[in-house]
Amino acid sequence: MNNRSVTEFILFGLTQDPGKQKAIFGIFLILYLMTLTGNFLIVVTIKTSQTLGTPMYFFLFYLSFADACFSTTTAPRLIVDSISQKKKISYNECMTQVFAFHFFGCMEIFVLILMAFDRYLAICKPLRYTTIMSQRVCGILIMLAWVGSCIHSLAQIFLALRLPFCGPNVIDHYFCDLQPLLKLACMDTYVINLLVVSNSGAICMVCFMILLTSYAVILYSLRNHSAKGRRKALSTCASHFIVVVIFFGPCIFIYTRPPTTFPVDKMVAVFYTIGTPLLNPLIYTLRNAEVKNAMKKLCCSKE
Repeated sequence: MNNRSVTEFILFGLTQDPGKQKAIFGIFLILYLMTLTGNFLIVVTIKTSQTLGTPMYFFLFYLSFADACFSTTTAPRLIVDSISQKKKISYNECMTQVFAFHFFGCMEIFVLILMAFDRYLAICKPLRYTTIMSQRVCGILIMLAWVGSCIHSLAQIFLALRLPFCGPNVIDHYFCDLQPLLKLACMDTYVINLLVVSNSGAICMVCFMILLTSYAVILYSLRNHSAKGRRKALSTCASHFIVVVIFFGPCIFIYTRPPTTFPVDKMVAVFYTIGTPLLNPLIYTLRNAEVKNAMKKLCCSKE
């Protein structure tokens, strides 16, 4: 199939209203800078702190790194396009964005699962925790997460490269993803859409169910802990659970349904591509005394 009859796409963006576009530029520039600052601060704090050397913070380090990269796959172009007359993206740039978006999004999903697994072992298997979650095991788990993310992204880009584009070339979105690209393909996309749902949709649903099950088991096991132990465990798990819900809710809405367009699709996408990476560092710092103390020490040492 010849998919190069279209060599570039035009991103419709969130709106075509000039006044709203200026507001989008200011608002999302601030949100993006806050996202980078918050996640970078967590990465630096965990890397330099002597007290945050446990597996939980090892995984939080990679979650913050994935958050920063995930937001960077979409936010900069949205910001630039909001003040640009021509919102063009080349075919190769579009395919690169599809790969990077799914790679770091999938990486975030796998790291969230690893964090839930870590909390399960720490709370339900405390005597074996340090033996099981050794530094070597944590490194292997993160490596598997990288490999799994790469496999998922390669599957997505393989499907995208199979699509022939004959025109029109206006993507009704603010970034390249398979769902809006399927609408532009000059072929029957029913089978490919099924593959997208069975890939991205299945990953979202299965991982979400795994996470819900793991937290249910953790909550059930807390009945045998002391009141102080329950409060500490619930505080940690509550942070993780909030992150899981605000990330997976929008993802499931987008990737587990037939190729139907809803007016709220782009705003839902904004929530999990830009909102979630911004909220994660706030959730993990505001609800975590150890991280806040480590950040204070880091700031004091710089003075």
